[in-house]
Amino acid sequence: MLESFTLQTGAEGFTNITNTVERALAESGVRDGLCVVYCPHTTAGITINENADPDVVRDFLLGLARAVPDRLEFRHAEGNSAAHQKASLMGAAATVIVRGGRLLLGTWQGIYFCEFDGPRTRRFYVKIIEG
Repeated sequence: MLESFTLQTGAEGFTNITNTVERALAESGVRDGLCVVYCPHTTAGITINENADPDVVRDFLLGLARAVPDRLEFRHAEGNSAAHQKASLMGAAATVIVRGGRLLLGTWQGIYFCEFDGPRTRRFYVKIIEG
C-alpha cells in the first residue's frame, strides 16, 4: 500500500506527522511488516525524534542553523544551499518496524516532516510493506 499526503509548511520547522502515518497503517490492515515514510523534496526531509517536549524541535533547529549557516560563499543560484544541506543531514526517508498493527516507535519518538525552505505545499509518501 502506498499513500500520498500533502501539507502546508512554514518557513522552517518540523511538523509531527506521526498520527497521519498511524492512520495510514491502520487503514492498510497490515499487522506485521515495515512502514517507510519518504519525502521527495531536496530542501525538506524526514526524521524520527522526541515528540514530548516541543523545546527539542526548537533546539534541533537552532543546532542545525549553527551547524549549517547560510553563507555568502554558497554559489547555488536559488540561494537555498543551507536548506539542501540540512535536508541531506535529516535524510529523505525513515523506516519503522510494524508489529501487531502498530508502529514500533519508542515511548518518546515521533515522525517529523522537516522543512528548510518554505513556506511551501509539500508532499510525503507512506509505504506499508507486509511481511
